[in-house]
Amino acid sequence: MSDEEFRLEVQDLIQRFMGTETKDLFELSKIAGLNTAEDFAGADLSGVNLSGANLSTINLKGTNLFGANLKGANLFGANLSGANLFSSNLNDANLSDANLSEANLSGANLSRALLSQANLNKALLSGANLTNAILSNAMLSNAILSNAILSEANLFGATMDEANLFGAILSRAILSYAQLSKSNLSYTNIAYAHANYANFSNANLKYAQLSSANLSEANLNGALLEKARFGDNAGISEEVKLDLKQRGAILQDVMGDSSMILTHR
Repeated sequence: MSDEEFRLEVQDLIQRFMGTETKDLFELSKIAGLNTAEDFAGADLSGVNLSGANLSTINLKGTNLFGANLKGANLFGANLSGANLFSSNLNDANLSDANLSEANLSGANLSRALLSQANLNKALLSGANLTNAILSNAMLSNAILSNAILSEANLFGATMDEANLFGAILSRAILSYAQLSKSNLSYTNIAYAHANYANFSNANLKYAQLSSANLSEANLNGALLEKARFGDNAGISEEVKLDLKQRGAILQDVMGDSSMILTHR
């Protein structure tokens, strides 16, 4: 079967899928004689509508899902490594334990998506909407998240070493115990975030907004702080404030000092 013939067969299967009450693509694939562990990998599924579909553990490695509608889809444990999900709709989708390494998710809508323990290493997420997304213990090392929206996202324990978050919005996000060593956080908005026990060592925080963020026991050792704005932060002692000022940070306390201490390592 040629690539074009396969593409047409897959598109026909999708059309049948949309015309039935079932949301189980595995069932229809079996009827059509397709193997979900192999046959969809690398396929052209751009613009496809699979909203609410059961796609758990499916192999979509390298698949073109440009502009696809996967709203509310179950992609638990799916292999989407290297897939093109540019401008796709993954709102409310379940991507927990999924492999999205090196996938292109730029401009994608991932608001309220479940991404716990997902592998997003080296993924492209520039301009993606991750508002209220659950990314606890997710892997995002070397990921590109420039100008992404992560407000109120849960990144508890996430690994984001050497990630590029330039200009990203992380206001009110949960960053507790997150690993952000050597990451680019310049011009980010981290105001009101919960960043207790977060590791910002050697990160670039130039011009970042950290007002009212909880920095109790956070590690800022070696971080670049030129014009970074602090104020009313839980976890910053007078000694640490002096150190931050000497490193170029701007402190604008409004509510007074906190009695909690930020770890100075």
